[in-house]
Amino acid sequence: MGAFAAVASGGVLAIAVALEPAGAGLGTHEQLRLPACGWITLMDLPCPTCGMTTSFAHAANGDLVQSFLAQPLGFALAIATAMVLLIGVHAAVTGSRLAHGLTRFWGPRSGWILAGAVLAAWGFKVFSYRVLVPEGWLP
Repeated sequence: MGAFAAVASGGVLAIAVALEPAGAGLGTHEQLRLPACGWITLMDLPCPTCGMTTSFAHAANGDLVQSFLAQPLGFALAIATAMVLLIGVHAAVTGSRLAHGLTRFWGPRSGWILAGAVLAAWGFKVFSYRVLVPEGWLP
């Protein structure tokens, strides 16, 4: 299980390192041949995950401040992904059950905490889109 976690999280981070973070704070996912965000094009409003790929790309390249500014939840998930990589390698090499011990932190409240984090990060993204860059990011 540790080897699978290490390979999966390592793959995500390897892709993030290969991407050039978009200067606008979103749109990096288009380098993966994914379509532009429909929320931005239809409503001129960022979606709850806008900036995640950009945030991962910044974090994977060591720019943690820009990672947070691009998408706070993306920053936290990128750090968590790096931790999963390290714990997965440790578990695969040593046979440690550390990863299994961490599962006790996931419980009924965790879903609510995650939902709150998504809403807070989305609020930050909308605020930064509307207030910090009032002309928006649309060309």
